[in-house]
Amino acid sequence: MVFFSNCKINLGLHIIARRPDGYHDLETVFYPLPLYDVMELLPASQTELILHGLPIPGNKETNIVWKAWQMLKQDLPQLPSVRFHLLKNIPAGAGLGAGSANGATALTALNHFFNLQLSQKQLLKYALQLGSDCPFFILNTPCYAMARGEALQPISLNLSGYYIVVVNPGIHISTPWAFSRITPAPPARSLEELPAVPLSQWAPLVTNDFEQLVFDAYPQVSAIKTQLLAMGAVFAAMTGTGSTVFGLFKNQPDIPVFPDTYFVRCVSLDTRMLNAES
Repeated sequence: MVFFSNCKINLGLHIIARRPDGYHDLETVFYPLPLYDVMELLPASQTELILHGLPIPGNKETNIVWKAWQMLKQDLPQLPSVRFHLLKNIPAGAGLGAGSANGATALTALNHFFNLQLSQKQLLKYALQLGSDCPFFILNTPCYAMARGEALQPISLNLSGYYIVVVNPGIHISTPWAFSRITPAPPARSLEELPAVPLSQWAPLVTNDFEQLVFDAYPQVSAIKTQLLAMGAVFAAMTGTGSTVFGLFKNQPDIPVFPDTYFVRCVSLDTRMLNAES
């Protein structure tokens, strides 16, 4: 059985406060993208994880898909063995949440493949144990997020009339490095207002607290945003802690050559195919 593991962008990201547990309180809007990794599950005599496509840092034991299977196996000893084939099309460590999506997809795939009858509430609980972004991919619908990113409130936000250009220059931005240099502060305006604001007026409201920090350290990331706006993007921003930058376009743009880029995609923001399986 084949499942498709999509990614996301952050429409704004505000770091509000440092928490006693070492994490940060934040607010953001997660928006799912129709760009996919592919995960196939097959019956097996012993559990295996076979990776294809783009490289993933670490080894099998540290892979989030493997961790998802181990976590369920611990609570459900009767869980049969399975062979995962994971085709990575979306770069890791790019601010697109592809790894988190793989973990969440593994949970939902195992639930479906073996008819475990886990509820959405149970899947959300397991997903949070894998990572702060993982619960979003269980819901996989536009959400306003708070706390560590796991306090999710689905919102009415539909960008299906737009095209998105996603550009990653192949620069790895260390999340600990980025958070260690950020100064938390409450935002002037909350991103909870976003659904009521026309996209053409997003620029003053939809900001990413990491953007200037990354732009100062890596000017080539800033240059991508400048180029997307010059191409006619209605809105452009960096997602997560970077280094991916995206631009939203009313009409399908002609994509020029982005110098020294690792990953460039242009897709229609039609999310009807999310949560697809076959």
